[in-house]
Amino acid sequence: MSDVFHQIGTPRPGGIVAVCDHASNHVPPGIDLGIAPELLQAHIAWDIGAAAVTERLAREHAIPAHLACVSRLVIDLHREEDSPGLIPERSDGHAIPGNLGERLGADRQARIEHFHRPYHAALAEWLDAASPALILAIHSFTPLLESRPEERPWHVGLLYNEDDRAARIAIRLFEEQGLIVGDNEPYSGRLLNATMNRHAEAHGRPYCTIEIRNDLIADAAGQARWGALVAQVANGVALALR
Repeated sequence: MSDVFHQIGTPRPGGIVAVCDHASNHVPPGIDLGIAPELLQAHIAWDIGAAAVTERLAREHAIPAHLACVSRLVIDLHREEDSPGLIPERSDGHAIPGNLGERLGADRQARIEHFHRPYHAALAEWLDAASPALILAIHSFTPLLESRPEERPWHVGLLYNEDDRAARIAIRLFEEQGLIVGDNEPYSGRLLNATMNRHAEAHGRPYCTIEIRNDLIADAAGQARWGALVAQVANGVALALR
């Protein structure tokens, strides 16, 4: 098994697949981030609940999944290689001493070559073989940032860059469930859409980048509910796109 990613299920041509870039808070041996251990349980280290929802999509709803196995504090797989945030020096007001330039040194390139490139190479190969009708990118967001304490009222958000055809349908379907839905909120996909820019938009593949508020998927009951809801919406989107 790879220490960079793992996959659940076998895609079928024309089906739906899921990707979870921030599935793990794992810090591999030999990497010292220099932070308090409890921060690895916080949203800065991973997307809380996102892996569990993605795994439910794969195991319970026949939506195969590709998930990361390394914390985004080690390297953010949802960034381009030349992005300043690829190996974050700060996150939501917390310094990450092990990622500071003078301490990181040559390890920056080593992290890119060991984690970032294999993750995306495997994802590209997987998607090429799958020829999916729809890609789901599963993320979660914190209800309140420490560094910017302002209300984030959305239950779920749909992010997109230039291709919004699937997002538009998903926004309507989530709203029909009585949810508060963010349109390119709480983040704009025009600024933060690296994985889907590379693996979806660049190939003309429809996708939904789904941001679920993490307090809604912090336990098994919430994860089961949202796994079923995302699967329902995804199937509705795929049907509407035909």
